[in-house]
Amino acid sequence: MKVLQFSAGTGIHMLEAVILVCGQDLNVCICGGTHYHVGACALGIPRPSLNDPSVSSASVSVLTAVGHKEDEMVREAAHRLAKKFVCRVCVSAGVHIDNATKEDIRMLWENFLQLLDETEHQVNILPETE
Repeated sequence: MKVLQFSAGTGIHMLEAVILVCGQDLNVCICGGTHYHVGACALGIPRPSLNDPSVSSASVSVLTAVGHKEDEMVREAAHRLAKKFVCRVCVSAGVHIDNATKEDIRMLWENFLQLLDETEHQVNILPETE
């Protein structure tokens, strides 16, 4: 198992990601803000696109803790990474800032997208062995 760690942003807007490369699959944990926790998780499973079976897509299932808003974050990450790497991807996230403003949320989302970009560029999936 390989462990990678990335961060994006500063202060209360910093997000951190730990990525476990589990053979051909990924397990991703994203936390940030002032209180790290697990607010939502998603499982992305690759499949052929319904519009063009030669193109990879993914189906995603999401679980969200009551009162939490990380569902969009984990859905986006699980879908994007499962589609790109054609592997199962489990993503959990917990990001919290008390009384977050629209600007706080915008900055967190930008940092989240930076983490996804970094993950896409740095992760190598191991070839399947028999």
